[in-house]
Amino acid sequence: MKLLISNDDGIFALGIRALADTLAEAGHEITVVCPDRERSATGHGLTLHDPIRAEKIETIFHPTVRAWSCSGTPSDCVKLALGALMDSFPDLVLSGINHGSNLGTDILYSGTVSAAMEGVIEGIPSVAFSLASYTSREFEAAARFAKTLVTQFSKQPLPELMLLNVNVPPVKPEEIAGVKITRQGLRRYIDTFEKRVDPRGKIYYWLAGEALEDVEQPDHLHLPKDIPTDVQAIRDRYITVTPLQYNLTDAAGVNSLQGLGLNTLW
Repeated sequence: MKLLISNDDGIFALGIRALADTLAEAGHEITVVCPDRERSATGHGLTLHDPIRAEKIETIFHPTVRAWSCSGTPSDCVKLALGALMDSFPDLVLSGINHGSNLGTDILYSGTVSAAMEGVIEGIPSVAFSLASYTSREFEAAARFAKTLVTQFSKQPLPELMLLNVNVPPVKPEEIAGVKITRQGLRRYIDTFEKRVDPRGKIYYWLAGEALEDVEQPDHLHLPKDIPTDVQAIRDRYITVTPLQYNLTDAAGVNSLQGLGLNTLW
């Protein structure tokens, strides 16, 4: 298959090398376009007021991989690849393997998920891969699952256009409990801003805090409650596969507003 791979951890991240090299060794045609530095938590930001530069990378990856580092955001990388660097659209857009989870509300901030979502916006099925740990450097299981998933899609494509958000537990392959199709959970954060003073005596702030997982589990209007959330399933050592879309319309909210008669106010 023809695959475009990006990330938000940058060109030198172990995760993207594990993903690109594993799939190249499996015989897929790989193009890598990713940020030239760490661009985590940039969401779906685009570069509009500065030029975007791309530099061809001749080393780092498997010899058959065509790779560029890009000065822009993860979404910029995918846009640039599809619009300027590739001669035709890929079969799939992949993003990752992110160093750290993208669960629940994390996806709203995630550059990893946004890079994959850019593929969906362009009509290309996409998958975001994350290793659910900031300390583990063992990407083998996640890369192996990515290879299996791509092989599956080469035989049986996704039935409709979507983004799959995949999180892999940071355990040995034999300790993974299996794979579960999940719904988006909820992660709340206790945000704190540490006030500091730089060497010139000027005050600055550093965002810190911690995640509170499973504070509550939101119901989904269109799904039965027995479908686990990604947050819960990853805790139980399952690989989580959550289908996502970019349409954020609140169907219940539309009905509620119609009931309030807001469409008659003007």
